[in-house]
Amino acid sequence: MRISFSSLVVLAVAAFTSVSADEAKSEKLFNGKDTSGWKNPYEWGKAEVVDGEIHLTADKKFFLVTEEKYSDFVFEGEVHLPDGKANSGFMFRCHVGPNKVYGYQAEVDGSDRRWSGGLYDEGRRGWLWPSKAGRTKEESALAHEKKSQAHFQKKEIAGALKRNGWNHYRITCKGNSIKIEVNGVVTTEYKDDTDGEGYLGIQHHGEKGQTYRFRNLKVRKL
Repeated sequence: MRISFSSLVVLAVAAFTSVSADEAKSEKLFNGKDTSGWKNPYEWGKAEVVDGEIHLTADKKFFLVTEEKYSDFVFEGEVHLPDGKANSGFMFRCHVGPNKVYGYQAEVDGSDRRWSGGLYDEGRRGWLWPSKAGRTKEESALAHEKKSQAHFQKKEIAGALKRNGWNHYRITCKGNSIKIEVNGVVTTEYKDDTDGEGYLGIQHHGEKGQTYRFRNLKVRKL
């Protein structure tokens, strides 16, 4: 089937219009000036705005979380890890208490393990993907673990995170479906019924003297 040039132009314009419409529906979670709309539920940890970025510093692990809860959404943001030992994450549909945040986390892994974009259940069940959890009835725990490990060893997934630069995360939640993308690479597609609503958040892993940087945080409700 031959497609005319004019038809291609129409299709391109339609695609661009669709993307633009989605962008228009997105809500900025960070205004680039202060941390309005965010809170620190911990007695420690510092969040400050520097040159349009949120900088997190601490001697112990803590999370900065939104004041609003979200259920079905596309949550996007960029993270820049510090040099040296570093680990972070984007929390979503999470729960908050005094000095405590737990729930779903999109992993930002600065180690040679390269599990960035994996799904971790912070403060509760641990790794969901990669892990032994979530296997089918026909699949053994060992088989599922090997399958999940092999998934994160794929070249495009192991190399998705830029260790010394900015990284774009996109987390889509709709019903019990969870999808995580790192710099445009789909790293996780998972189904879980544990949480259908909660807060969004960003993490400092607790490395003393380290600064974790975040920017362009936004959400689009579905």
